[in-house]
Amino acid sequence: MKSSWWKILTIVLLTYTIVAGLLLDVPRLPILNETIRALYFHVTMWFGMIIMLVVAVIYSIKFLRTNDLRNDDIAIEFTNAAILFGVLGIVTGMLWAKFTWGDYWSGDPKQNASAIGLLMYFAYLILRNSLTDVQQRGRIGAVYNIFAFAAFIPLIFVLPRLTDSLHPGNGGNPGFNAYDMDSNLRKVFYPAVIAWTLLGTWLTIVRVRLRRAERKIEDKLINQLK
Repeated sequence: MKSSWWKILTIVLLTYTIVAGLLLDVPRLPILNETIRALYFHVTMWFGMIIMLVVAVIYSIKFLRTNDLRNDDIAIEFTNAAILFGVLGIVTGMLWAKFTWGDYWSGDPKQNASAIGLLMYFAYLILRNSLTDVQQRGRIGAVYNIFAFAAFIPLIFVLPRLTDSLHPGNGGNPGFNAYDMDSNLRKVFYPAVIAWTLLGTWLTIVRVRLRRAERKIEDKLINQLK
């Protein structure tokens, strides 16, 4: 029970995020209206994604220092979980854009930058899967992961601010904190960030255990063949 407290917390926070996100009062703002509820899903999923990518980079560095495949397991699975939440974040963002901007994809600089960023990480997965030697795959994957993150952050946070963008906080538009991130929104927003991050961690742990179990089975088969 002691080791499962955070899983219980994850379920509680996810339930709260969904129920409160759909039912609690939100600011009545022009154009946004009820669609501002997407903030609890679109933005918070991307916050969770960034946190998971940071953890993946840390374990990529650890792998380069130790060559311990256990660190590579954690790095790749945190990246996988982050990509999943990145895709969900883009999908929820597209739905939000449809109701506020009139189209699912309007070519907004931040939309385009986010898509390019995810494509970089899809390339990371393709690169890893193209290599057969586990140590080589881990080393090349770790280096790519570090540089991809270094490019990803300015791509989605810096470059959109240098041009016109419909996103809040970019291109001269005020951010949510400036006018509508009131106490009611914060009551759901911050727990939602924690909830999605914990869910991603939970998925990662399950995937890491599966990956290690598969490697043990492969090693046993190889030893038997010898």
